Parts: sequence; structure tokens; C-alpha cells
Amino acid sequence: MYYLLITVLLTAVTLVVAAYVIAKLIGPRSYNPVKGEAFECGIPTRGSSWLPMHAGYYLFAILFLMFDIETVFLYPWAVVVNQFGTLALLSIGFFLLVLVFGLAYAWRKGALEWK
Repeated sequence: MYYLLITVLLTAVTLVVAAYVIAKLIGPRSYNPVKGEAFECGIPTRGSSWLPMHAGYYLFAILFLMFDIETVFLYPWAVVVNQFGTLALLSIGFFLLVLVFGLAYAWRKGALEWK
């Protein structure tokens, strides 16, 4: 009954393990302490390189990805809208309505303001 799911999971695990083993077998084994140092545009770092980042950067990136994926879903719909008729128009209208509400919520919370 779940043969397809088990096959997909086993294939995924097998490919990940195989990639890891092959990388360990053919990868370089030399270690140099300089490789472990932080590198930023050729300038040696001063102090700790583990500085906290503002959460606004992550939120802005997630919002960008959300609306970028929206456009990826809109293109195939626009190609076949004539074949499906009113149902396709209603479904994409609902999709856009949810995204507009998400944008309005993010805007109201100040997520789009760069501080």
C-alpha cells in the first residue's frame, strides 16, 4: 500500500548517503589552519565573526521569496486560463486575495520598512 512512499524515501536516503561517501572518498584530505579562519573580502577579521543579525533581514527575505513564488504560480495559470474558464478565474482570484491579505498584514506590522 505504501510501496511508492517507501521507495521514494529509501531512494532519497540512498542518494544522500552515496553523495556523502563519494565526497569523503574523493575529497581532499589536507588540513590547513588558515582554511578555518573567517574570510571577508581579503581583509582579516577583528573580533568575533559570530555577530547576531537583525531579524528584519530574514523577514524581508522570506517575504521576497513568498511573492517571488507567487509569480511562478501565476505564469502557468495565465497560459491555461482559457481552457479552464470561470473555475480557474475564481481559484486564482482566491489565491491573489490570500496573498494581498498577507501583504497587507506584513505592511501593517512594519515588515516592509527598512530600519
